[in-house]
This record gives sequence, structure tokens and C-alpha cells, in this order.
Amino acid sequence: MNSLSSLGLCAALSIAATQAWAETVVPMKGQTSQQTQLDIDACHNIAASQTSTTPPASGGRLKGAAVGAAAGAAGAQVRGRQHDEFYDRVDDDVKQDYRQNRAKETAAAGAVVGASRQRQERRAQEKTAASTTSTAYTSCLQGKGYQVNP
Repeated sequence: MNSLSSLGLCAALSIAATQAWAETVVPMKGQTSQQTQLDIDACHNIAASQTSTTPPASGGRLKGAAVGAAAGAAGAQVRGRQHDEFYDRVDDDVKQDYRQNRAKETAAAGAVVGASRQRQERRAQEKTAASTTSTAYTSCLQGKGYQVNP
């Protein structure tokens, strides 16, 4: 009968842990179901508090657009200088319009690249935070005398 109640406790804890952490928690020191639940809650709180919640960097689009605009204007100037015989004969307003148009085009591309990099960084931060939280939770429970199975 005692092994049946232990089996029921393991099944209940497995279901509870699966919902929150997708892990099975097995008491190794004869902890009661109430004590196990208290320890799970405590370790969950400890793990959550140890995870840094640094907000992801912002402004990726804007930074990318600024870099793109500068590159576009500089590139337009270089391309113009490659053909000095024609470039010198072109009106300064036309040169300025050309540089501005190139800057706009590359700013748009830079904004897309900047936003993409920002999303990649945010995903990496989220993945690291999830891993850190899981490790802290598992370590806490193991320290309290539980076996934690994935």
C-alpha cells in the first residue's frame, strides 16, 4: 500500500511539474506531498528571482538605418569620383540629390538588417534566460533532496 501511495505521489508531481517545467520531481528523502509542493514553489521562486530580466536592446532599426544611410551617401560619393570627367560637369544639386537617394535606399536596407539583428539578439537572450532558470530550479530541488528527471 505504501508503494502505491508513493507511485500516486510521483504521478501527481510529474503532472504538476510537467505543466510548469516539463520535469518529474521524485522525493528521495521521504518528503511528504505537501513538503514537496512547498519545495517546488520555493525553488521556482528562487529560480525566477535569479534570472536576470535585462530588457533587450532597442533601436536596432534606427541604428541600421543610420549606418545604411551613411554607407549609401559615402558609396554614392565614391562612385561619382570614379568618373571624374562626368562628375565634375554635374550640377551640385544633382550630386546632392543622387547622394540623398542612395542614402535613402541603403537606409531602408539597413533598417531591415538592424531589426533582424535585434530579433536575433532578443531570441538569444530569451534562450539563455530559460536555460539559466531551468538550471537554477533543478539545482535547488536537487539540493533539497529530490531527483529531477526531464
